[in-house]
Amino acid sequence: MGFHVKLGKDRTAAQNRAEKEQRVREGSTHAALVFDGDQCLGWCQFGSAEELPEIKSRRLYEKGLTALPDWRVTCFFTGKGGRRRGVANAALGGALAEIARLGGGTVEGYPEETDDRKVSGSFLHTGPMAAFENHGFTLTRPISPHRWVVTRTVAPA
Repeated sequence: MGFHVKLGKDRTAAQNRAEKEQRVREGSTHAALVFDGDQCLGWCQFGSAEELPEIKSRRLYEKGLTALPDWRVTCFFTGKGGRRRGVANAALGGALAEIARLGGGTVEGYPEETDDRKVSGSFLHTGPMAAFENHGFTLTRPISPHRWVVTRTVAPA
């Protein structure tokens, strides 16, 4: 929910879960899920800038902003035991295919660059740089010491 609304101390985990479930049931949120049989290994959240207005490093993001993207890729999750197995890469591929199906356009992501430093997978919730590089994204501008805005145009399917 942290990319949908501003989170604060007055919000509970139960409230966040309920609101996310409501958005899923209404079809007002988007995600590409990665399955191995019946088991969901992880996902990638994406949506319009209006759907996902809250992003990390907002001040630096807005400083270099020339136009809002059509789509944002904001959050990845890979379950324990699934990390370093290509789940984020597969999820991003699924998100891009769905974006193409929905009409394509300019897509932004905000991945963490590890620069050969050890980073816990739980801190890579905005996605690993390698996944975006694998899918043809271009580095646009830095928005923190280790986070970048990356962009790509997706043609409609």
